[in-house]
Amino acid sequence: MAEGADSGPILAVDIGGTKMAAGVVERSGRLITWTQVPTARDVDDERLWRNLEDLLLEVLDTAKVADTAELSGIGCGCGGPMEWPAGLVSPLNIPAWRKFPLRERLAARFGRGAGPVRVHNDAICVAAGEHWRGAGRGKRNVLGMVVSTGVGGGLILNNRLIDGASGNAGHIGHVVVYPDGPVCVCGGRGCLEAIARGPALATWAQQHGWRPDQPDVTAKDLAADAAQGHEVAIDALRRAGRALGIAIASATSLCDLDVVAIGGGLSQAGPLLFEPLHEALAIHAKLDFTRKVRVVPTALGQNAGLVGAAALISAGGRYWTAGLSVAGLRSGRRRPDHEGPGRLVVQGLESRVGSHP
Repeated sequence: MAEGADSGPILAVDIGGTKMAAGVVERSGRLITWTQVPTARDVDDERLWRNLEDLLLEVLDTAKVADTAELSGIGCGCGGPMEWPAGLVSPLNIPAWRKFPLRERLAARFGRGAGPVRVHNDAICVAAGEHWRGAGRGKRNVLGMVVSTGVGGGLILNNRLIDGASGNAGHIGHVVVYPDGPVCVCGGRGCLEAIARGPALATWAQQHGWRPDQPDVTAKDLAADAAQGHEVAIDALRRAGRALGIAIASATSLCDLDVVAIGGGLSQAGPLLFEPLHEALAIHAKLDFTRKVRVVPTALGQNAGLVGAAALISAGGRYWTAGLSVAGLRSGRRRPDHEGPGRLVVQGLESRVGSHP
């Protein structure tokens, strides 16, 4: 690392449609402190950025980081899709940001004197966190998932993060589970996200008689009512669980997975979600190797994304492939590339992701 304190803590950021979280993390992966705020709706791009800026200043102050030069880097997970590794984000569930230069803004405001600034998909960070320090630790092939305002995923195969052609590999939320199902926010039809994301669940339940005259109810309310025995709420979670099981069966057949770790707010529904998930998985995963997959809640809970964002810095050899040559992908050797403040230059990838800010 050309800049920053090699042994210093990492500023970790996790941005989703429901909440924005920030933490200061030791290089070992231990959270020193963290905080979160709801993701504001009906605001413009700059107002949302200022909300994030205030959150990061607060967590740095709590951790007594007076100078960002003390940091060994900044890792950030954000809902996708995005242009990677440039960090231009267009989260489907955060309409204020379209090609928002998140990496550039983080680097300019908080990265001066710090180490690298790295932005990846939020669900990819969950996958990295769970593989590094959570439910997938010691396993070679892991799918990490977020089921919340949206549904996302990240893939670790043979102990390496899989980025794909554009950095968006693992987007299991847009695997089709019901071809004639509802229209998804991505424009497709029958995607897992169209069935299992929190707002879609609440809408479906209201259409079937659950709290029909309460427009502001959420999936959290739905899960609470399901826990109290409300039949429509239970049916809604069963519908989501079945869709998740079908998608995971397909992903396991394709990728030969050891572990699937599921985080996000909806995962807190517990057996109401996981029992129908496992039932559907048993129906659709019939090959011997697919029956061995273990599907569990994230061991790191709601902090999996923050720990994974820190892993982009602390364990970048496994979880950050930008700047690696073909030989480097095998050996872990990284080409020298500029990851600090200013223009990001990634050799061999620039033509694929377009001009970088």
